[in-house]
Amino acid sequence: MNQIHKFTSSRLFSLLGSTRKARIISASALFLAVCAFGAAGVAPLAPDASDLPVKSVQESVALPDLSSQISALEQQSSNEHFVHEEKIRAGDTLAALLTRLGIDDDAAENFIKKDKVAKGVMQLKTGKRVQAQTDDEGNLQWLRAVVVDGKDNPVKNIKVTRKGDGFVAEEEAAKLERRVEMHARTISSTLYAATDSSEDGAKLPDTIVKQIVEMFSTSIDFRGDLKRGDHFNVVYETFWQDGEFVRAGRILAGEFTNKGTTYQSVWFEDPQSKQGGGYYSFDGKALKKAFLKSPVEFSRISSGFAMRVHPISGQWKAHKGIDFPAPTGTPIRASGDGVIDFAGTQNGYGNFVMIKHWANYTTAYAHMSRFAPGIKKGSKVSQGDVIGYVGTTGWSTGAHLHYEFRVGGEAKDPGTMNVQAQAPLTAAEMSRFKSYASDMSHRFALLQPGGSGGTRVAAK
Repeated sequence: MNQIHKFTSSRLFSLLGSTRKARIISASALFLAVCAFGAAGVAPLAPDASDLPVKSVQESVALPDLSSQISALEQQSSNEHFVHEEKIRAGDTLAALLTRLGIDDDAAENFIKKDKVAKGVMQLKTGKRVQAQTDDEGNLQWLRAVVVDGKDNPVKNIKVTRKGDGFVAEEEAAKLERRVEMHARTISSTLYAATDSSEDGAKLPDTIVKQIVEMFSTSIDFRGDLKRGDHFNVVYETFWQDGEFVRAGRILAGEFTNKGTTYQSVWFEDPQSKQGGGYYSFDGKALKKAFLKSPVEFSRISSGFAMRVHPISGQWKAHKGIDFPAPTGTPIRASGDGVIDFAGTQNGYGNFVMIKHWANYTTAYAHMSRFAPGIKKGSKVSQGDVIGYVGTTGWSTGAHLHYEFRVGGEAKDPGTMNVQAQAPLTAAEMSRFKSYASDMSHRFALLQPGGSGGTRVAAK
């Protein structure tokens, strides 16, 4: 190795100095020199601040016009409007209603009394809402009310509005908001006790209860089949106006578990075929059976299709029908679709209705107290329609319905008959049905997250 380039630690120490103090001073000087060189290497090459050009920017800022704002607030305060809401009370007069609404306006009162549209407010039913807006002096700005029909369904809205020095009245068809509700109930005593329960915050409307009975009455005898622990889920539509409940609509899907067997039903109305809707099982089979098991709701059988001693003649003879005892005035339903073939008085049958169905099937209903409106020969009826009311006319010892099922004019025991149900869905309809039924099935899962609990679904 070339000795000239040999560099050892002893040579380094000799360059830094011969004494310890000299070496410390030399090493410190060397370290500071390295730091100074590094700082000079990384220092930015920025220009001197004194050499930078200076530019002044001026901008005028408009101050808010506080006086105009104060004036606008004072004007708004002087034109305050107040909205009032009241319900019609029994015996209300127009003057009493307007007073409760805070209206002190003779011109408005006179207009409502005389105008053809506005005076509809005076025919409102007890309990209906009326809204009105007034200024701080009680002058009417506008008034709104809803007119209902005989079944308490909104049919039109009436609005009275101030126009200059006068008023105008307008009416338009009621616009309802549709909602879908879901509820689950368990039978502890009776069906009505379960539907009246509000444990989930809602009591089921009476019209929905009636539909539940109609929906499952071909599979469940609600007179005696219900047991403690039976349960059901129901999905139905409701209609609202201005946040107020108006009425319940149709059941969209139902599920009823009776004695461990679950019956399911879903309403389907095909949007393309427009053939009308019906209830189906979740596999797409039609549920509407030919005839109801009972034309009278919640009534026991006092006399079946068999031999008996006639209660009036005392003779032993065949009873060719089924007797359903029920209080006078209880609705009687058509057990199947058909046309009224007879409606009137017929010997011992008293007030009597006969319905002709398809093929050679007829059903007969006797001892009625009266007929339902519109029931006359030639009238079409659908399964479940009310055709009359229980009574004791003709040869009868008490209020009941005598019901007969006839084939070719001969009375038969309806419990032994097996009649074809309605036509099945086509392939195209079935495809659309499955998509719709899937949504309803999901809703049932939300109502009963724990599953079916081991119950079996009835074969349809």
